Amino acid sequence: MTDALLQISALEKRYPTKWGGPVLALCGIDLTLRRGDFLALRGPSGCGKTTLLHCVGALLRPDGGKVLIDGIDPYALGSSARSAFRAAKVGFVFQNFHLVPYLSVLDNVMLCALAGGPRSHLETQARDLLEKFRLSHRLRHRPSELSVGEQQRVALVRAVAGGAKLILADEPTGNLDAENGGILLDQLAAFAADGGAVLMVTHDPAASDRAGHRRNMQDGRLTAATNDSDAN
Repeated sequence: MTDALLQISALEKRYPTKWGGPVLALCGIDLTLRRGDFLALRGPSGCGKTTLLHCVGALLRPDGGKVLIDGIDPYALGSSARSAFRAAKVGFVFQNFHLVPYLSVLDNVMLCALAGGPRSHLETQARDLLEKFRLSHRLRHRPSELSVGEQQRVALVRAVAGGAKLILADEPTGNLDAENGGILLDQLAAFAADGGAVLMVTHDPAASDRAGHRRNMQDGRLTAATNDSDAN
């Protein structure tokens, strides 16, 4: 039985343009993440990093190649089934948090997991996670009442509350100071160590250094790994 959580093979994505041919944003990407992997992906703006995350996360259908998450191709599922699969398997952490401003911390965490079971069970799970992430004193607060670091921690708790095993993080430390960034990276590393996997896009050298593996991206292609242990 394979321990691969994410398998990407020959992945391509094209964007149409008004002039000339389409822009090839992803050019035959091959990548595997196994349980326990924490991979940082670096590269200049416009090289395809965020497009890759969206394709991997079943948000943007690729034009070629295949994505397998825990052995399942989400793009082979119907729209409703794909949404349910994404909610169960993939957690997203963004630079700008995307918390719902009028919901409490507890309700924000539960939001993405409400389809997964009875509310009482989900609330217990959410409370336990918030305590683990040192946020139990903030359950009833709204996002505007939190510090920036606390908001990002809530976003991370929300990403794992539904039981997801793959986290896709897009510049997660971009709005954080060094201390809060370090806390977040420790928590991402702990998530991977517990048997999950993390694919993180970042421009932050400190964040990249914290990951167990590093790759670079240029013009829609993955370049050579930073060190030998990062090879597929």
